[in-house]
Amino acid sequence: MAAEVTVATFNLHGGVDAWGRPFDAVRAIVDLGADLLLLQEVWTTAGEPSAAAQVAELIGGSVHEVSMATGRRAKPHPSAPPRWRRHRARLDGDHALYLESERPLDPRLARSDRYRDATPGSLGLAIVTALPVTSTAVIHLERLRRDRVARALLVVTVLLGEVELTVVCTHMGHLSHGSPLHFSRLRRELTTMGGPSRPMVVAGDMNLWGPGVRLQLPGWRRAVKGPTWPSWRPHSQLDHLLVSRPLVVIGGRVVDERASDHRPVLARLRLR
Repeated sequence: MAAEVTVATFNLHGGVDAWGRPFDAVRAIVDLGADLLLLQEVWTTAGEPSAAAQVAELIGGSVHEVSMATGRRAKPHPSAPPRWRRHRARLDGDHALYLESERPLDPRLARSDRYRDATPGSLGLAIVTALPVTSTAVIHLERLRRDRVARALLVVTVLLGEVELTVVCTHMGHLSHGSPLHFSRLRRELTTMGGPSRPMVVAGDMNLWGPGVRLQLPGWRRAVKGPTWPSWRPHSQLDHLLVSRPLVVIGGRVVDERASDHRPVLARLRLR
């Protein structure tokens, strides 16, 4: 029987909504039931294990992480309504995650009580798996002047039976911030790893619709097609799970999980 594996990608928004109300990120990740969990916007409170590290301990697996930014995470707003996001969040930049290691915060936000009372920590990428790991790497991408985080590719190679499967977790920037520069670098790095001719999965929040991802990464197939953002009423697919030619997609779906602002993507794959 050919080797099979379940892969999931999930942007956690730091484990809070835009009002700072936390959700059970560990439960949301574990409930996906995936063999390979590729996670974005994983929050690590200073001096404590991240949600990804807690998941690894629960499933008896390993966790591989890279920080993308440091800052603060807001505590729950005392008068938050039921909706996930503040109406003014797009205008004032207050999404409950105050990232300041790459760019200074707006002075008004930095002087606010919400910022002063927030919890210090960091935001990053993580891959969690109980499969045997043969190698790991972090590839740092060029800094984009308007970006609030330092982008990277987190690469882990696992054994699937007797075959090595490489998985690449990423969280791309916005087109308006210059993400085509990073997509170009991603294409080159994937070619160096063997490209779509070797067993490989590339997944994450790519901040780009399916047709754009296909143009930026020719030769890679989308395992799942369906809207993922915003989670409460999704109209766009920003979260993608791309597979190479040696992998067959047995099935997949966008998971109806609404704790974050992105819905997870899950796929069952088989080696040819």
